[in-house]
Amino acid sequence: MEEMNGAEILVKCLEDLGVRHIFGYTGAAILPVFHALEKSDIEIIINSNEQSAAFSAAGYSRSSGQVGVAIVTSGPAITNTLTSVADAYGDSIPLLVFAGQVPEHKIGTDSFQHINVKGVFGEAAKKVIQVSNDDDLESIIKDAYYYAMSGKPGPVVIDVPLDKQQKMHEYQDMNVLRFEESYHDDRHLWEDQCAEFFQLLLNSRRPLLYLGGGLNSETGSQAIREFNVYFGIPSVNTLMAKGVVDERKDLNLGMLGMFGTPYANMLIQENDFFFAIGVRWDDRVAEKVGFAIGTDIAYIDINPEKMHQIKIERGPKFSFIGDAATAIRDLLNYAKKHKITLNIHEWQQRARFLKRSWPLDYNRASEYIQSAEVMSLLSTYVDGNTKITTGVGNHQMLAAQYLPMQNAKSFMTSGSFGTMGFSIPTSIGVHYANPDARAIAIDGDGSLRMNLGELHTIASLNLPVKILMLNNRSDGMVQNLQDVAYEGIRTGTQRPKDVHFAEIARSFGFSYAERITDRRDLKDSMEAFLNADGPCFLEVCTDREEILYPKVPAGGAYKDMILGPYIKDISNDLVSNPENRINTVSQMHIYT
Repeated sequence: MEEMNGAEILVKCLEDLGVRHIFGYTGAAILPVFHALEKSDIEIIINSNEQSAAFSAAGYSRSSGQVGVAIVTSGPAITNTLTSVADAYGDSIPLLVFAGQVPEHKIGTDSFQHINVKGVFGEAAKKVIQVSNDDDLESIIKDAYYYAMSGKPGPVVIDVPLDKQQKMHEYQDMNVLRFEESYHDDRHLWEDQCAEFFQLLLNSRRPLLYLGGGLNSETGSQAIREFNVYFGIPSVNTLMAKGVVDERKDLNLGMLGMFGTPYANMLIQENDFFFAIGVRWDDRVAEKVGFAIGTDIAYIDINPEKMHQIKIERGPKFSFIGDAATAIRDLLNYAKKHKITLNIHEWQQRARFLKRSWPLDYNRASEYIQSAEVMSLLSTYVDGNTKITTGVGNHQMLAAQYLPMQNAKSFMTSGSFGTMGFSIPTSIGVHYANPDARAIAIDGDGSLRMNLGELHTIASLNLPVKILMLNNRSDGMVQNLQDVAYEGIRTGTQRPKDVHFAEIARSFGFSYAERITDRRDLKDSMEAFLNADGPCFLEVCTDREEILYPKVPAGGAYKDMILGPYIKDISNDLVSNPENRINTVSQMHIYT
């Protein structure tokens, strides 16, 4: 045993857990921890505010197999961090947040910068721990790290009073493996359960995989890819599952839902076996799923509460509570052992036909650059080493529609909570977790303004993060809703003055910062932006009147999908002009 103060124990625990980077912002109530970090090899990245620090830490988690860590001070730092913690909780992202607190004897008083941390985070975190002077800080921290990753992952907030950080304790050097093993999930499918599943699958002629964020890991992605090399079942995915399967493949039809791809939203109307894996049945997807009589549902998820809800609402014929990757491998092993195969050639051809016949498209005749046009162009440069983050709005959905991600944990976006200001701070965490990857933060002018200070963080640290900003001088998604619901009365969604954001980036010290308004400059500027070194910023001024398509209206079903004036059936053209036959998603997007 070694004697050290609480702050030193906190840092030593993180070292034992293999933490290499921390994101944070300092203050009086957390100073002992920052002082202890000075003597550690752990690198601490100082963001522009606490919300950004927690977003960066969550970006670290989202893009890697490790838990991101944020350290903030007390009072307003807690309330600033709340949004990021709630965002991580909504998307099941493991996160560890340490918050400074007033001395224990001042908790519950009107002490300067004191706030009830448990009251603030309430239902917004997986767990909130208020440390007292009698608690064993080492066991709390090491347990919390693995608890954040266990079961349905989520953020854990640990509130550490100032006097606890200063007080001397004995460090026991507990082996972290004992904590990791305590959360090991060894649930497997029984033989009888596998037989039950395959009886349903073999009775179907039009099975469809519905892939969710529960598969968005290296093990989950590998398992479902091997499963589908064997079976060849068409798939659709949630926003949180982009990249779980290679979206360039012709049986992977992309995102389902309110703003899903036209072919995904069409194919779901025809399936007779819906296999949902690691999904939370988001209302923008599930409310629109009106299954025909005879459609069977199978559902695998690790969250028992969600399983209970779906059993009541959807009545799946098969269900399993446990790790999605483990269950998929159990099913695959059973199929190989019993030589089970599928003959769904006609259904596979139908999926390929829809994907090729209904490509995404946009207003090519407009005098203004279209946001969809920018995403279509970017899609031709996306490769297996690309990591994308997005803000929230039309640009987010267009990125989800157009960009053909190839790997798990390659597309980071705010799904459940829909938090504007997400993209840029998240991209910082993505970079530190994946220093050799090309990190591209896609944002709109509305979303980018909310954490504009992170331009300073990126520039001051000379991070090779690329920010692609689509500036339509409005909150485009909300404006689209206003036009439908309020007869075009646009209150609060348009900017009174056009601001040149590239100039702001340049003033912060970005090595590349350009603004374009003419589509003739788009391709050359995109290539220069992607090829430049250091912090890069490309501002593309886009059409304020552009409308996001396709869309399924609120309260509507998939059969009510609105394709808009530009997305059309090109199947006849494909038949008459074989040279135009489309084989990949990226080719589809630039079809002319």
